[in-house]
Amino acid sequence: MVVRQYKAKGEVTSTLLPVVALDDAVGLVLFAASYGIAMNLGDGASADLLTLLTGPLLEIVCSLAAEGALGWLLTHTARIFHSNRNRISLITAFIIFGVTIATIEFHVGSIEFSLSALLVNMMLGTVFCNCCKKSADLMDRADRWSAPLMTLFFVLSGAELNLATFANLPVLIVGLIYIISRCAGKYFGARFSSALAHSSKAVQKWLGITLFPQAGVALGMAATVGQRMGAEGQLIRNIVLLGVMIYELAGPSLTKYALTQAGEIHAKEQYLARTSVPAPIEEEQAVPQSTV
Repeated sequence: MVVRQYKAKGEVTSTLLPVVALDDAVGLVLFAASYGIAMNLGDGASADLLTLLTGPLLEIVCSLAAEGALGWLLTHTARIFHSNRNRISLITAFIIFGVTIATIEFHVGSIEFSLSALLVNMMLGTVFCNCCKKSADLMDRADRWSAPLMTLFFVLSGAELNLATFANLPVLIVGLIYIISRCAGKYFGARFSSALAHSSKAVQKWLGITLFPQAGVALGMAATVGQRMGAEGQLIRNIVLLGVMIYELAGPSLTKYALTQAGEIHAKEQYLARTSVPAPIEEEQAVPQSTV
C-alpha cells in the first residue's frame, strides 16, 4: 500500500514486493502445519505421531492442489468473457467457492482434516496472476473497490481486541516479547540474507525495516485461531491484534522513511500522492502585460 501510494521505484522496492509475497506464503504453510498439530494435541492421549504429521501435511498439499486446479480453471474460464466487469464477478465467485470448500471436513482413515481458506485463496491468486495475461489490469480494477472491504475487515478484527487481557502482566510480557522479537527477526534476517545474496548496500540496510508492517494475513490467521481454539485461541488472537495495532501505527511510516532514505520515494511523488491538484507552475503566472 505504501509503495502504491508513493509510487516507489528502485532496487529495494523490487526486492520488497516478492519477499512480502513469499513471506506470506511461507507463513501460511507454517501456520497450517502448526495449527493442525496444535488441534490434534488438543485431543490428548488419542493423538499419535502419524496423526500429528499426516493431518497438517494433507491440509497443506490438498489446499495447494485444489486451488492450483481452480486457479488454472479460472484462468481459462476468464478468457470466455470479454468484459472486465464479468471477469471480476467470476473471480469473486471463485473466491467464495474456495472459502466454501475450505469448510468441508475430509476423512482419510482415522485422520480428519480440512483445507486452509487462507492458503487456498493465496494459491488461487498466485496461479491466476502468473497464468492470465490480463490479470494485472483485473487486479488493478479490483483494488479500486476492495478498500471498503479491507476497512470493514480491519474494523471487525480490531473490535475483537480485548485490552483488559493485558492487565495480566505475564500476558503483557508475552505480547511485548512477540512484538520485539518479530521486529528483530525481520531486520536481522533481511540484513543477513541480503548480504548472503550479495544485494546492494541499500537493500541490506533498509529492506528489514520495510517488512515491519503486519496486517491482512496475520489477522486472518489470528481470526482462525480465535474461532477454533477456545480460550487459548482468544489469548493468541489478542496478542496478535495488539502487535498488528502497534505495527500499523508505526510500520507504514517506517516503510515510507526507509524507501525515502533509499532514494525510491521523491518529494514530488509524495506531494502528488497527497493531493490530486497538480503543483502550480510559477512561470505561467508571470505573463508580460505589455505584449497585449
